[in-house]
Amino acid sequence: MVQRLVYRRRLSYNTKSNRRRIVRTPGGRLVYQYLKKPKRIPRCGQCKDKLRGIIPARPMERARICRRKQTVKRAYGGVLCHKCVKERIVRAFLIEEQKIVQKVLKSQQPSSKPKKAAT
Repeated sequence: MVQRLVYRRRLSYNTKSNRRRIVRTPGGRLVYQYLKKPKRIPRCGQCKDKLRGIIPARPMERARICRRKQTVKRAYGGVLCHKCVKERIVRAFLIEEQKIVQKVLKSQQPSSKPKKAAT
């Protein structure tokens, strides 16, 4: 006859948080062993690529691990990937360069106009 299995926790519904595996104990009994949800590597907020240098963990577990494993020591570290940060820096630099060029062109424009002769 098959041994009946009993939940070890109060939750009796077949949900994602209540996944379990049947395990045989050294005493020969069959019991449920609860499985944890899979860990995930955080993703870039812009391109949705996996962030390198960050350990995969559940949210509560991530709060307990040391800061070195949570983030990367860089601007937007742990939020954006290195490619997106580089892209932002280059874009900001080019915008500033464009502003300088427009300023120079504007300053050269009045000097190129011929002066009116007084009559």
